[in-house]
Parts: sequence; structure tokens; C-alpha cells
Amino acid sequence: MCPSGTVGLCDPTVLETIVETVDVTTQNDGAGTLTTTVTTTVTTTDTVTNADSGDLLASGSDYVSPSKEGDMDTDWGGQGPASMPTGSGCGALGTDKCASITGSGNTTSVMGVPNMGTTFKQTIDISDLNISSGGKTTYTIKVDKQDASDSIYMHITGKDGNTTSFAGTDVLSATGVSSGYAEYTGSFDFANSLTSLIVEVGGRDINLAIGPLFDDVSINVLYNVVSQIVLQTITTVEQYVYTNGDATQEEIDIVKDIFEHNDTIEQPDGSYDLEPIDGGDTNEDSYESVELELELPDFEMDLEMPEIEVEFDMPDVTVEAPVTVVDVEMEMDVEVTEAPVEEIEVAAVEPEPAESTPDPEPQEETAEAKPEPETKEEEVKVKEEPKKETVVEKEKPKPTVKVVKKKVTKPKTKVQKKEAKQKAGSKIVKKMGDKGRYDSANQLKTLIVMQVLGETKEFFSAQKIIPDTQGFFTSGVVPDAKINDNNFASFMLKGKSHVTMNALIDSQYK
Repeated sequence: MCPSGTVGLCDPTVLETIVETVDVTTQNDGAGTLTTTVTTTVTTTDTVTNADSGDLLASGSDYVSPSKEGDMDTDWGGQGPASMPTGSGCGALGTDKCASITGSGNTTSVMGVPNMGTTFKQTIDISDLNISSGGKTTYTIKVDKQDASDSIYMHITGKDGNTTSFAGTDVLSATGVSSGYAEYTGSFDFANSLTSLIVEVGGRDINLAIGPLFDDVSINVLYNVVSQIVLQTITTVEQYVYTNGDATQEEIDIVKDIFEHNDTIEQPDGSYDLEPIDGGDTNEDSYESVELELELPDFEMDLEMPEIEVEFDMPDVTVEAPVTVVDVEMEMDVEVTEAPVEEIEVAAVEPEPAESTPDPEPQEETAEAKPEPETKEEEVKVKEEPKKETVVEKEKPKPTVKVVKKKVTKPKTKVQKKEAKQKAGSKIVKKMGDKGRYDSANQLKTLIVMQVLGETKEFFSAQKIIPDTQGFFTSGVVPDAKINDNNFASFMLKGKSHVTMNALIDSQYK
């Protein structure tokens, strides 16, 4: 960027500044909430370029009259004596006219340059260039100084109205220097505005023989052009959210997901659409794969449960009086609570017969076993028969009862199957994640889930492809640039057509 007050030329640059202001207001009218978002974006583009005025002293430049041009065919005017030689009098400058400094005085010029005997001076109006950001003024001049005692200088003063912007003097060839013919260039930097230039070429002719000669003077102004473009855009987005007290949490979550994970795209007509974020998922889903995935929950529920062994202590049974034969029968009545999809089946196990002490009278005693948490009660009945032999009672071993869970599958109704698939579909969508469900692949999968649940498989049925007709294309080649006509066919087609046309025309006159 070219800051204010810069002296000289700036590098061409382009600087863009963006300032964004967001103002959000909300309004609740009872039925819902209106959120208005006003985004104001101010884009400022500052461009710096360098412009060139061109040669102000050139013929036809419109900045000076023909008498003030840099070819020095005419005296510009100024201080002290001067001449305008031509031909061989211009030395190495050429045969056309040139300017010659002939004054030998030693004074200070109007522009403040000392040791001056003669000056050529003029003022150039450049206000139409609208220079306001600084730059530099350049010059070129051809000089032939044949006497080393002479001197010549170039002075330029730049003004902004009546204020001097810069003033510079370059001594082209000082006294005592044998310069001969030479072409000189130079420049003077300035800041801010410039409306006019005062150009002065002066020097001294010490020996009054042949004074310093000069010709082909050019003056250019290179200046900074700073342009600023300010673009302001105001975008207003209104969002109205109705208050719905009956909305479920799932519905609210879905709405949040949509607005959090979708991009708002402005359409050419000024409206806005929501575009899902593409997660880049490359998995391809088909109707069959999604349908199989929806059936997996039923498959998992049909798996057999492993066998579980449960051990519990049987109560001790004391048998008094002699007995002859002891038959112990255990009857276990188990009442099983029916589960939704399975029943528990308990197999009764007979314990080993116990040895008892003889008892004169048979006794019948019932022992209750400790119930398992899943069963309600168990009854053990002991039947005895008298026996003369005495049996010593021994500690009875603990019976082991195996509880086998048997798989019992009840057929599902259509409503139950549909509910199961809907739950599976919700699970599939949930696995996609908050952002994943909005990429292109998962959207297709969601659509397939909807079609599977709706039993509209034909939506994804492959369209029938019409096969190419065999032999439709021949291997024959049409001759290039020449077609052999069938002369007889042409005669029959064209030769007799005029007869038919004439008959048609004549028929209207009959």
C-alpha cells in the first residue's frame, strides 16, 4: 500500500480488506421465535499503480506550445544572452537548431541557482493529471560542452498550487571538466500533489568563445495512482421456529442435526437451500444388503442359550423304626414363569436310595428342597415299606439338578416384524453419527432403509436394457466424395414428375 505522504514511487500493489459485522435479533410472538441475522460485509480494495505523463515537451503533447518544445527550435526565454545556432554550429548535437549559453555573468537565477550567466526557463501546467499521491519527475538532455571552463545545469521546481513540492538542481558539467558531448538523465522525487513544473536550463560561457550547447530536452512525470473500491453487501436471514409443545426429543434432535450439519447455499433467485455435508464415504449399499442388516436383530434373538448347571442342597431325611425296603421317590413339581420368547424346563433327578434304621411302623415323611430362584416350590415324597433289617443312616449325597433352557420361538405377527425392522432401521441411522448421516452414501442408505420398511423393493429394481438388434449395422462403406446414382430410378422419380405436376395444375381449369 502507498501511505499518505510517501515521497517517490510506490510498488504497484493490490490490498483487499474485508470487515464483516453480524447483528442477530430475536422476537417471540407466542407462536414461535423469529431470529433475524443481518450480516454486513464491507470489502475495500486499494490498488496502487504507477502512471507516466509521457514527454511533456514533446511535439503535440498539449502541455506546451510549439515554441516551448524540447527540440530547441525556439528560445524559451529566460535570463542573460543566448543564441540558437544551427548546422555545424551545434557540434555533435546535429545539424538542426540547438540552444547555446553565451552569458558570462555570475549571478543567481530566478530559481535560486548561483553562478549563472544565461538561463532557458518555462512553466508547465500539469494540473489535469490529478497527481495527489507522490511520484518523481525525470528528465533527459543532450549537451556538447567544447570549453572545459564553461558550466551547465538542469533545475526543476515542482509546485502544488503556490506551494513548492520539490526543487532540485543537477550540475551537468561543472567548470574545469572536459565533458564534450554527453546525454544526461536525472530525477527528483516528490510527495502528495503536483500541479505545475518550472524547468530551467542555465550555465556560463567563461571565455566567450563557444558556450555550452544543449538540445532534445524531455520531461516526464511518473506518479502513483491510488484507487479504492468499497463494496458493501448486506445479507439478511430470517429463521422462524414454531413452538411445538408436543414435539418429541427425537424430533427436536433431528431438527438440530439438520441445521448443525448442513451448509446453507444461496440460490440464484436469492433463496437458500440446505446441502448435506459430504463425508466422503465410499461404501456402496444395496437394497439386499440393507434388508439383510434389518433382519439381523431377529437372527440374534434366535440363538440358543447355553446350558446352566445349578446345584442346591437337598434336606436330610431321618427315618426311624426298622424298615425292610425303602423306596424314595422324589417328585418335583416346578412352576415355570414363561418368558416372552423361551420357557425353562427342569428335569427331575432321583437321588440314590438312603440306608435307614429299622422302624416298627412305616412312616411317610415329606421333605422340602430349597427352591431355586426361578422355581416356586419343590415337593419330595418318601414312601417306606417295613423291613426287618436294620439300616444305618448315611449322609445323603447332594443331588445335582440341571436346568436346561429350551429355545421356544413363537411366530411373529406382521406388526411385530414391522416394529422390529423399524427399531433396526433407527439403530442403523444412529450408527451413522451426527455428521455421517448427511454424506451422500449414508443418505442413499437411509433412502434404502425407508424403501425396505415400506416394502417397495421395485423402486430399486434394475431397469430393463434393450439389446441391440443383431445385423442392424452393416460393414458396407459409403464411397467418399462420389455417390453412384441409379439413372433409371432417377428418371422414374424425376423424369415423369413434371407430367404429373402439370396434370395437377391443369385440373383446376377443367
